[in-house]
Amino acid sequence: MTYPEGLFYSKDHEWVKLEGNRARIGITEYAQGALGDVVYAEVPSPGDEFAAGDNFGSVESVKSVSDLYIPVSGKVVEVNGELDGSPELINRDPYGKGWVAVVEMDDPGETSGLMSASDYEAFVGESD
Repeated sequence: MTYPEGLFYSKDHEWVKLEGNRARIGITEYAQGALGDVVYAEVPSPGDEFAAGDNFGSVESVKSVSDLYIPVSGKVVEVNGELDGSPELINRDPYGKGWVAVVEMDDPGETSGLMSASDYEAFVGESD
């Protein structure tokens, strides 16, 4: 499995890519692998506001439905509309075309509470 450097990772298996004051968010390769084939993604709407740790959507697979927890506080400014017709993008390209939402962060410093790629790799290694 890959855990790209330069991203931040949450214990709930979401990743964050900083883009200025914005955060692009998706689920990790580890999470999509545990879910199995994703058949539906419920994403937030632009304008929705969340605090870090809030449920901001869900992913349904052939195995189960899993909630998504936003790793940073802020307002959703963009969602991945491609997931509507192609939720399998989460499986095929979790760090690229399978992203879920972009959030205008309230406090970019919140990322200090998230894990680096190597920390996340150790974290998921412990939970196997």
